[in-house]
Formats: sequence, structure tokens, C-alpha cells
Amino acid sequence: MEISEPLTEPTLVTREAQPAAIVRHRGVRMDELPSLFDAGFAALAASGAQVNGPAFAVYNGDPTETFDLDIGFPVAEPLADTVTVGDLTVMASELPGGELLGLTHVGSYDTLSSSWAVLANAMLERGLPMSAFFEVYVSEPSPTVDPATLRTDLYFVV
Repeated sequence: MEISEPLTEPTLVTREAQPAAIVRHRGVRMDELPSLFDAGFAALAASGAQVNGPAFAVYNGDPTETFDLDIGFPVAEPLADTVTVGDLTVMASELPGGELLGLTHVGSYDTLSSSWAVLANAMLERGLPMSAFFEVYVSEPSPTVDPATLRTDLYFVV
């Protein structure tokens, strides 16, 4: 379930978990993200998974150190089996659901950290423990899209 209206301030929302096809990476560093996203999306496209929504990335761990990363898409039906594409494995998982604290970022991916800081501060102010967090790439990036118009919904699992 996608949130239709942008969340202009940190907002508690409830989303249903969604079946997803993902590529999982362990022990990731921030500087590795561009190549991991490129390879992950290529593997997901080649897997034959029936995409049913915008791409997402789920982060577990400390983004200033190393963390685990799931890159994926919601799917209409869960994958029956894993699919190996090159060195990567596409597997069944789900986009997290439940109670979430969310915020919409509009702009370049290079400026996501400022919106994440606002959302993290809201978690702390509300006394909520830091947890897994994820991004939903509502606007599909392409070479012809103005980066200033990209919409990314950010969430902490509460």
C-alpha cells in the first residue's frame, strides 16, 4: 500500500506488509550503494518477478558503519522459488508493514540525509526506539527526470 499524499511532516501511519521480491546484501557501506542498487534492480528485472508497486530499500543497522540492505519491489504474488541472476539471488520477502513513522522527501537522492535527520529526530522526540528503516521510491528515476522532482517516502518501523 502506497501513501498517496506526501507526508510533509513526520507522521505516524499504518501500512500493510506487502509481498516482495528482493536482493539482500549483508555488511554494506554507504559508498557501495550506487553499484548495489544498479546490480540489484537489474537482477530483479531479469528475475521475472511481477512488480506491483514502486521500488524500495530496507536498511537494518547503523548507516554510518555497516548495515544490511534489502533492495526490492512489491509483487502481486510471492515468489515460489529463489532465482539466481549472475552473482545475485532474488528471493521472496516483504515490504514492512505495521505502525511506521513516515516523512516524504522531494528532491535529489543526494539530499535524502537531511530528511532522514528530521525523521530520526522525530523518533527521538517521541521516545521511539531506532529500528529498521526503509525508503519507497515513489517517483521512478531516469536520466530525463529532474532530480528536484523525485519523491521518496521515508519510514522508521515503530
